[in-house]
Amino acid sequence: MSSHREAPAISKDPVADNTDLYAFVSPDDPGTVTIISNYLPLEAPYGGPNFFEFGPDVRYRINIDTNGDGDADIIYEFAFETQVANPNSFLYNSGPILSIDSANWNRKQFYSVTRTSRGHRQVLGTGLACPPCNIGPLSTPDYDMLASEAIHSLPGGRTVFAGQRAEGFYVDLGSIFDLGNLRPFENLHATFGLPALSAAVGVNGTDNFSVHSIALKVPISDLTRHGSTPTNVSSPDAVVGVWASASRQAATVREPWSDYVQEAGEWLQVSRLGNPLFNEVLVGMGYKDLWNSLPPSADNRFAAGVQHPELATLLPVLYPGVFPNLAKLSAPRADLVAILLTGLPAGVVPGFQNFTGSTLADMLRLNLAIPPSSKPNILGLIGGDPAGFPNGRRVFDDVVTVELRAIAGVTYPLVNSSYTPDVAAGEITDGLTPASLNLPFLNSFPYLGTPQGGYQTAPLGTV
Repeated sequence: MSSHREAPAISKDPVADNTDLYAFVSPDDPGTVTIISNYLPLEAPYGGPNFFEFGPDVRYRINIDTNGDGDADIIYEFAFETQVANPNSFLYNSGPILSIDSANWNRKQFYSVTRTSRGHRQVLGTGLACPPCNIGPLSTPDYDMLASEAIHSLPGGRTVFAGQRAEGFYVDLGSIFDLGNLRPFENLHATFGLPALSAAVGVNGTDNFSVHSIALKVPISDLTRHGSTPTNVSSPDAVVGVWASASRQAATVREPWSDYVQEAGEWLQVSRLGNPLFNEVLVGMGYKDLWNSLPPSADNRFAAGVQHPELATLLPVLYPGVFPNLAKLSAPRADLVAILLTGLPAGVVPGFQNFTGSTLADMLRLNLAIPPSSKPNILGLIGGDPAGFPNGRRVFDDVVTVELRAIAGVTYPLVNSSYTPDVAAGEITDGLTPASLNLPFLNSFPYLGTPQGGYQTAPLGTV
């Protein structure tokens, strides 16, 4: 949901909407990298009778930049098909689904995976089965087993999963889009003549919702330009850029008095995602759809939104007297440009770099030579953990807090040591952590937890 409904056009096309992207060296298999791309935001558990699924008319991609130019050098493409066993039944399933090949499951999905590198296409797998959605104890009594059956091995030591997962992105949606209100600090928020609010505990707006995930685990050498496994953190070859995308064909033709739909033309990108919250927060409303259609190599045209983020201007207004130093900071935000658009060069943070060069491009940048942390910190690099965001992104990283604090000025001393961040810049948060929410992350692939079943979840507002 760090990119849920973030642009006018894609908000009307959830099946193609990239919501979150994760990329990290696998903690339980450190010779590999796991990349997870999520789609379909805010899936309610009680979503029948037409439960959520991938779009057969969408091409989903995971893109890898190995040379820092913001264009894809390696592409993993996923294409889905839906098979209906009994078109005369309105039911998703006619009995318990005890395996992913169950005859009781009426609407199955299968997919293919193709890897393209330097123009060479290699089909890695076809007819790979997705699991069903988690319906409830009668329909999907052992959902973890169904999900495990949908983990497939591919040639070359690769592993893939595509299906429903629990939402891993935690954010106080209801509060943060109410004029930037952060419940732990709302007693400091401007009242605009309204009654003052009291500080409160954050509320996870994505609680119990699910997404559809494409999770891919590959050997580190699968992602590097020379097919090597880097061990030197300082080497440029150790850093790759990652983003996900979704494309649709240029033309759709519908026949009158018929359900026949013909798709034709070239595949055109309609959604993409690199760093969390980039299009959501840093790109103006009139340009969000354009951003979704372009490759990262074109992101220089959006640099002004990173150099002068609107939220940095609003924070001193929304929280009067709380950010006096930020209010006086008018210089272009070279720290945010480095973090989000080029990566951090060597020497800025001792022993760390994820620099890809001078091309401004929104990508998750992952240094493949940095091993998983034995004591991970949800604040990643600003919490002293170089294995976390913005060095890639792990499923539990608190990217909302990290980016709020960066925009509030806590990272500006990286480029100007004379600047003193406001005290609040190092404290600002929406008040949520994985521990406080008891989020169901897994310790192994595909890492995102079991989606909530519809029977077990009461609709909002009921007891």
